[in-house]
Amino acid sequence: MIDWLIGWSMRNRFLVGSGVLLVVALGIFELRRTPIDAIPDLSENQVVVYADWAGRSPQEVEDQITYPLSVYLKGLSGVKGVRANSMLGFSLVTVVFEENVDNYFARTRVLERLSSVGEILPKDVVAKLGPDATGLGWVYEYYLKVDRSKRGAEGYDLGRLRAVEDWFIRYQLNAVSGVAEVASIGGFVRQYQIGVSSVKMKAAGVSLEEVLEAVGRSNLNVGGKVIEENGMEFVVRGGVVSEIDC
Repeated sequence: MIDWLIGWSMRNRFLVGSGVLLVVALGIFELRRTPIDAIPDLSENQVVVYADWAGRSPQEVEDQITYPLSVYLKGLSGVKGVRANSMLGFSLVTVVFEENVDNYFARTRVLERLSSVGEILPKDVVAKLGPDATGLGWVYEYYLKVDRSKRGAEGYDLGRLRAVEDWFIRYQLNAVSGVAEVASIGGFVRQYQIGVSSVKMKAAGVSLEEVLEAVGRSNLNVGGKVIEENGMEFVVRGGVVSEIDC
């Protein structure tokens, strides 16, 4: 058989050469159409549910968040299993679906179930869906660097760089097609801190609860009305008058 095949190939070199070129062309064509991932996503078809309960022990999180969520999500159609982790201050529940279930259909079903799960969770605890990605989807990493000759007099410290990342760059990258999440790491997250003195509070007869209420009232935005005068509109909001051209 092998002798006959070799002999036939030698007598029909044109057909053999044409067949080889055709196979090579088809291979190149299919290679250009085949999606290639540097790190293939081998994870299961899963949806991650995250619930935050700051300051609580893992046992409390397990009893009041993780277990009720796990039981409540097991009844979904196409669910193969539910895995959960209870940690200090938060809970992670992974709902594993069958491979033939579409990922976005699975996320929709979990989201529908979470909309009615609030009554079984503690007050102020909201269960949220995790990002539409896994750890294997991490494909790009960047860092911010400022040219010393163009940074100006104020400069860019770690806090300002983190603010630029969180309020400008991250939103631009999230708008790119195919990007599920942009996770910021490092820098100093901008925050405001109020230092209280127990000695001064005791002398003034003020409790910590009253301080918290005063801070909350200072951040309230009160909407007013629009005053029209001389072709101008004056918008009253939060005690501040801003001028807008008509």
